[in-house]
Amino acid sequence: MLKSFEEIVDIAKTKDAVVSLAGAEDIEALKAIKDVKDYGIKAILVGNEEIVRRNLNELGMDLPVVDAKSENEIAEKAVKLVSSGDANILMKGLIKTSTLLKAVLNKEWGLRGNGLLSHVALLETPGMDRIVLVTDGGMVIKPTLEQKVQIIKNAVELAHKLGYKEPKVGLIAAVEVVNPDMPETMEAAIIAKMAQRGQIKGCVVDGPLGLDNALSEFAAKIKKVSGDVAGKADILVVPDIHSGNFLGKSAIYLANGKIAGIVMGAKAPIVIVSRADTSESKKNSLAIAAAISVQKEGK
Repeated sequence: MLKSFEEIVDIAKTKDAVVSLAGAEDIEALKAIKDVKDYGIKAILVGNEEIVRRNLNELGMDLPVVDAKSENEIAEKAVKLVSSGDANILMKGLIKTSTLLKAVLNKEWGLRGNGLLSHVALLETPGMDRIVLVTDGGMVIKPTLEQKVQIIKNAVELAHKLGYKEPKVGLIAAVEVVNPDMPETMEAAIIAKMAQRGQIKGCVVDGPLGLDNALSEFAAKIKKVSGDVAGKADILVVPDIHSGNFLGKSAIYLANGKIAGIVMGAKAPIVIVSRADTSESKKNSLAIAAAISVQKEGK
């Protein structure tokens, strides 16, 4: 169980992480790269070299730049840096997310994995004694049952790489009982049974669970919700992108918490940050990517 982002930063510092920044004209992304220099994270920048060099001079930075003009060229060159092994993290800068992900999914030289791309947010809040993973609040709008299974597998893979042996996964709904009028509760029960029968491995899954009895042992006890996950969930699987987005932002703006996130499901971690993210959030997202990055040969 991880208690703070500081523990993830400590893991990141042991790795040989190299970021391929697509759209390096983005000065805020460059600032994020500069902020993680002390973590030992290096970077290769892809974008209009003239603009990128000007921004680097302004920030007092000196990094290798791969010149590319159009968004498609930027996406291709940035992805190829990762698929070739010159970098092991892909980061979005000043480029459309759809353009970058199209390159990621290229069958010839992309980073296509075996399943679905999904977003996992990590939350650290004053009210919790542990970091909580929330998925998917950033990629899949309204996941099907099959997609939820893949979303769980992606989040569990991330948890394993961060040191969890058997993470506890809670499928979140408005109530903790199966209600035929609430399809989310039906799907949660089906997925929990699938995990019980070994169709989802490396974790313990239960649901449906309310947010309260998934996170709080006290709430679980009061509501008489039992099981290995009740009150102890490490991963929260939300029913749709809206609830995941709201949950993540409420942790920041209502609870003074911290958030970071990463896209899983590709052959390398993908960092997609928002301009509204704090510098600390961007640093922590890069730290997560570094902590789980595949090390280059010889390391």
